[in-house]
Amino acid sequence: MKQFAMIGAAGYIAPRHMKAIKDTGNTLVAAMDKNDSVGVIDSYFPEADFFVEYERFDRHIDLLKRKGTLIDYVSIASPNYLHDSHIRFALRHGAHAICEKPLVLNPHNIDALKVVQEETGKQVYNILQLRLHPSIIELKEYVAAEVAKNPNKVFDVDLTYLTSRGHWYFTSWKGDDKKSGGIATNIGVHFYDMLGWVFGDLVKNEAHLKQADSSAGYLEFKHAKVRWFLSVNYNYIPESVKAAGQRTYRSITVDGKEIEFSGGFTDLHTVSYQHILNGGGFSLDEARKSIEIVSQIRKQDTVNNKSDVHPFVAKVIR
Repeated sequence: MKQFAMIGAAGYIAPRHMKAIKDTGNTLVAAMDKNDSVGVIDSYFPEADFFVEYERFDRHIDLLKRKGTLIDYVSIASPNYLHDSHIRFALRHGAHAICEKPLVLNPHNIDALKVVQEETGKQVYNILQLRLHPSIIELKEYVAAEVAKNPNKVFDVDLTYLTSRGHWYFTSWKGDDKKSGGIATNIGVHFYDMLGWVFGDLVKNEAHLKQADSSAGYLEFKHAKVRWFLSVNYNYIPESVKAAGQRTYRSITVDGKEIEFSGGFTDLHTVSYQHILNGGGFSLDEARKSIEIVSQIRKQDTVNNKSDVHPFVAKVIR
């Protein structure tokens, strides 16, 4: 049984980490969040110690270590801009880090973390759950087979992801680009990771739309041309989806064929933890490509490229 600590226990994604720790037969020893709405812990680890002050949490982990209770892993589900600091905390306390996406906000953060990783001998793992989704694994195998037959094959891909959020989103840290990285980073980074994993190295990166609630652009990989659109605005969801009472819409088409991957998301954190505990996991280097993509999107100006624009952009710019 491995001993876990957690930073960011009150967030949206924290229960999936708690469930993953429990489902893999391990235990949560201590958790920290500046917000105290963490009653969900009772469903998984009611005996876990809890702290709302980072300094007291730090002292507690240190005292545990001095008494012989070593923390094997620190699960990090804190706001995006704090990931870098909290990963360092884990490594310096002699624990491996399992961090939510995005791992960090900029590529240079990865370079700096590699130094700390080498100094401590501990590893950093990023939750890149789409690489473990059965439909995406099947897609990767299909693409590899097609490329083997035709090494110059380039697929036409449309990525559309809308996950409705209320007014709270823009009041929280997620609505602050300096803290979340913006829409493309906060809700898109694991999709970009998946695209690079399936279709190869990045060739071109254009931003067509950058607004507080929506982002769109064009990515060209070695074996794919990708039009993408991301939004948290309910108004842009297709009417047929709204009529079904749904507030989320995911779609990936490859050469016009829909890739079915709408289900199976809730258990992917458990699968990710099993992957790490079995000697796998996705490293700093594997996270780099997606972080480079979102960093480029964030820093570049939008361009008017009508030939490669995602059709949903017309819903925003009329």
